[in-house]
Amino acid sequence: MTDDARIRPARRWSAWRVVWWFGFVSLAADMVYEGARSMYGPLLASLGASAVVVGLVTGAGEAMALVLRLVFGPLADRTGRYWGLTIAGYGLTAVCVPLLAVAPFVGGAGLALAAVLILLERSGKAVRSPSKSALLAHVATAVGRGRGFGLHKALDQVGALAGPLLVAAVIGATGVIWPSMAALAVPGAVAMVLLVVIRARVPDPAAYDATPEPDPPDRLAAQSNPRRSGARGWFADAVGAGLPRPFFGYALAAGLTTGGLVTFGIIGYHLSVTGLVAVAAVPLVYAGAMGVEALAALGVGLVYDRRGGAVLYAVPVLVALVPALALSGSLWVALVGVAVWGLAYGVQDSTVKALVAEVVEAPRRATAYGVFAGVQGAFAVVGGLVAGWLYERSLGVLVMVVAASQLVALVLLVRTVRSLHHRPRAAP
Repeated sequence: MTDDARIRPARRWSAWRVVWWFGFVSLAADMVYEGARSMYGPLLASLGASAVVVGLVTGAGEAMALVLRLVFGPLADRTGRYWGLTIAGYGLTAVCVPLLAVAPFVGGAGLALAAVLILLERSGKAVRSPSKSALLAHVATAVGRGRGFGLHKALDQVGALAGPLLVAAVIGATGVIWPSMAALAVPGAVAMVLLVVIRARVPDPAAYDATPEPDPPDRLAAQSNPRRSGARGWFADAVGAGLPRPFFGYALAAGLTTGGLVTFGIIGYHLSVTGLVAVAAVPLVYAGAMGVEALAALGVGLVYDRRGGAVLYAVPVLVALVPALALSGSLWVALVGVAVWGLAYGVQDSTVKALVAEVVEAPRRATAYGVFAGVQGAFAVVGGLVAGWLYERSLGVLVMVVAASQLVALVLLVRTVRSLHHRPRAAP
């Protein structure tokens, strides 16, 4: 491919425009899965689930959204099908969430059906996320990775705010949960249309990178850093063979913060079963948390570009505060806890990706995002199960366990970030 052919998409759309459009896709998609996610706790409870089941399903869902990236990250790098996997992942979410509307009508199988659909919806995130992040990392190089990922996350969170508001409005109008899930089919369709338009206009986001590869993403994997083939090669990719040592320390720290952050499924369950908040108001509480998360993602992205990874030191501190506040018996204390949850989630789910891109070279980034997410996912499923189990037995013990895990995470994070200051930065 000639240089003119490679840069033609960049001339048509500026890097900022591509970042904005990727953000619009995430905005619409987040309306779908964050709107549904705001009601996972009450929805599962209405189908007969206990706190342990809610914690297990929501924790396992987060784990699948993360652990399966161990498969789809290397798959993207090996096949170069970044766009195909991105589109497939969004499509899976757009289909599964509206199908949750069927769960109340299948009798005793409703809880099992809802659990399966939630796990499949979360799997869609695993399919698309490493590829989408790798595509976005190329474009964000031209505008500043902290700003690029921060803006993308902020737009993402606008959808995360709008989705729960739509769900709350439908529940308020109908008095039941299931029609709100069906309504989410509309933003799902919008997300798919936007994604197809971007794919047509910007087939090669690597053209925006400061040091673009000589071939488009569809052939990138085959010509960069040859790797072992077969099952042994796949296993090597899945465990991150060849990735920089600081990456693993950072992944472990992020895993501890992910596992320690109580899922909103548990928080929503707590708010509804204790009567602190009416069922129809739970999505409104979640929407507020998403608003906090959006501001955190954008603000911390700007700080990251100026101060570096040290900004992430705040994450373990925030995570440690969540259970004592969000699971309290006081409405106002619980609402403060939800805001802290949104702040922690916003920092953790946006700027952490920028730091991964700093330490891992472009041809291995999708693999690195997959390994990173796999570590987070392993901790997420354990954290969700432990949180649900301890919630029904001793809130005090839950608070202490989370605090201890976050102390370890903080120590690891400080050591990792400091080690990065003494090594050359990876190529953009």
